[in-house]
Amino acid sequence: MPTRLTDAERATLATTLPAWALRDDGLAIHRAFQFKDFSAAWGFMARVALLAEQLGHHPDWSNVWNKVEITLSTHDAGGLTGNDVALAKAIDGLLA
Repeated sequence: MPTRLTDAERATLATTLPAWALRDDGLAIHRAFQFKDFSAAWGFMARVALLAEQLGHHPDWSNVWNKVEITLSTHDAGGLTGNDVALAKAIDGLLA
């Protein structure tokens, strides 16, 4: 089972993942995305789904028309792990 990030590791997230916000309880990270239309948002979600399958780690997310919101946390570990950081970086890479 993956281990939760330490306080020091969570403190570096603002630098390593600047577009992601640490949830107030420190157990998850969140990011909102906006696209030109529903089709672009859905295409992004499809690409994220493929990444999630490759990494074996899946997001909590929602979609309303051109907006996608993603929250990452490792449920088995009860908080943030390296799996969440890896998936967040991979998602950010889709937009680069």
